[in-house]
Amino acid sequence: MRIFIAAIAALITTPVFAQDADLMARGEYLVTGPAGCGNCHTPIGPTGFVEGQELAGRLVEDNEAFTAIAPNITPASRIASWSDSDLIRAIREGVRPDGSVIGPPMPFTFYRGLSDTDALAMVTYLRSVPAVESDPGVSTYNIPLPPGYGQPLGMVADIPQGVTVEYGAYLAGPVAHCMECHTPMGPMGPMIDTDLGRGGFEFHGPWGVSVAPNLTSHEDGLAGWSDEELAAMIVEGVRPGGAPMLPPMPYPFLSRMTDDDLAAIILYLRSLPPLPDAG
Repeated sequence: MRIFIAAIAALITTPVFAQDADLMARGEYLVTGPAGCGNCHTPIGPTGFVEGQELAGRLVEDNEAFTAIAPNITPASRIASWSDSDLIRAIREGVRPDGSVIGPPMPFTFYRGLSDTDALAMVTYLRSVPAVESDPGVSTYNIPLPPGYGQPLGMVADIPQGVTVEYGAYLAGPVAHCMECHTPMGPMGPMIDTDLGRGGFEFHGPWGVSVAPNLTSHEDGLAGWSDEELAAMIVEGVRPGGAPMLPPMPYPFLSRMTDDDLAAIILYLRSLPPLPDAG
């Protein structure tokens, strides 16, 4: 009888454990892969990301409008006291549990599209990473922040995975937020309704100034590149001929994408209406 009961219990619990493992694996893939959370939240030293400080927070941007500091998002930080729903709301809607609003450069225009499953997967993985004691400080803004970034979200459904334009749009938008950086900024944020993928956004850093290129199918954009050349630029940061591309593209993270996910992104980029370079 005991053997019978144990066998029944195993049948009941195994699918739950399998689901948890799948969720954790998905979260790890997203956070350390295409979502590239560490690109902003991991400190950078002279030789690159600081080993042992993964996701411990750092200064991301310092300009006249704001000083943006990506917080520590390991279990040693204040998010340890937040519920999963609190953290998901902060990631997707830009609102902390105390009601305060998170400022730029978090790409809430696109993060709002993260599916419920993927948002929970990312939070599940973040709960598991090594706790790092670090206080990088807090952001300050010399510009008014909005009261929010839209209406409270309801359910956000999954996008079926596959080498499709739809899934590529999901990866290039809500997951990797490629379109945030590669779309010109207006007073209300990226001008996705009129200038999606047109390029022109400037990034200032130790390397100088880099300008996000045009990702549309226009001759100013990707029309002249093969899929193989485009793939190398996305995951290796290498232009045709071998010239390196400039930061802040998260190549160490994008290089961990599966071949199918990379192919889906390229398929989506090929579908963008042609637009000439901004400006």
